[in-house]
Amino acid sequence: MEKNLISNRRHVVLLGATGSIGESTAKVARALPKFVKIVGLSGNKNQQRLLELAQEFQTEAISTNNATSALWLAEKLEATTTIFHGKEGLNSLATLPQADLVIVAIVGTAGLEPALTALKQGKDLAVASKEILVMAGEEVMATAKQHQQQILPIDSEHSALFQCLEGRDPATVRRLIITCSGGPFRKTPTAELSHVTPEMALRHPTWNMGKKITIDSATLFNKGLEMIEARWLFDIPMEKIDVVIHPESIIHSMVEFVDGSILAQLCQNDMMLPIQHAITYPRRLAGPTPYLDLPSIGRLHFEEPRHDDFPALALARHAGSIGGTMPAVLNAANEAAVARFLAREISFPDIWKQVAQAMNQIPLIRHPRLEELLLVDQLARK
Repeated sequence: MEKNLISNRRHVVLLGATGSIGESTAKVARALPKFVKIVGLSGNKNQQRLLELAQEFQTEAISTNNATSALWLAEKLEATTTIFHGKEGLNSLATLPQADLVIVAIVGTAGLEPALTALKQGKDLAVASKEILVMAGEEVMATAKQHQQQILPIDSEHSALFQCLEGRDPATVRRLIITCSGGPFRKTPTAELSHVTPEMALRHPTWNMGKKITIDSATLFNKGLEMIEARWLFDIPMEKIDVVIHPESIIHSMVEFVDGSILAQLCQNDMMLPIQHAITYPRRLAGPTPYLDLPSIGRLHFEEPRHDDFPALALARHAGSIGGTMPAVLNAANEAAVARFLAREISFPDIWKQVAQAMNQIPLIRHPRLEELLLVDQLARK
């Protein structure tokens, strides 16, 4: 029995090990050592944490951001650990022969090339980085299909949709319903949004996340990006993807079928469960995520988003419907605008305005190559 368990292990490469998704993945690996073995790790700035994780999991290979960091890590680790660095290092990790699943949890565009490389080398992909499918959803899904590899969602919303859709005929789907906490300004009067400070926007009512995604949750751009992701992951047109406010964040998303039935996925608002589901799929195992106590929750509430006050959803729907380079423009411009807002250079509503401006100014390429997507990404940031 023990031998069989070990043979069923997922051998995982984790790109972005020192972020919040990486830390949650480490918790899953600790809880399920017979089913999860981390064979590769990458980290960017937090070299000490990368070292600690590599030592804990006795990782066979790691990658860091530059040669100086690689030399420092080499002094601390056993000679049996292979150390890569830079862009080439990420691609090397993504193609480790012993790996069968690559988790991409890198913020920004750096995860796109290793994701495509992993698929081409016969690795399944677990996606936590929104940029991969928002920027290049058409190419990523086509590559996965060509090489007969799975793409497993780690975002809690897409994991929920994935679970609700499993085994269902796509022709019977009427709508995908992505839930949204509403962020910290769900009830804020319109006139007060221009006075929002970075400190106010970083106080998320439900999740503990990095700064960029927390601001995206406040503007609702995170839900807009998730709509575009869902369009590609599940091959559903944008007009069949909606967002509903659900402050408790217990229902992570729903699927409505043509007969009027709605299937929903519920769990604690903890990223360990969607991560575990992606790693161990199609098995379900008792893991580290706490169980729900429904009587203690009591009630669940739902609201329509304030579309006029939070135009991110409309901008994303437009970008996803147009396709081509438009989603890449939206994503990059938003990332740059969020950075400017955090630096106090622009106001909170200016984030939406600057994204709309970039979408209007940058010429559309209908079927872009990877290098064109990366060029458009840079143009949008400017």
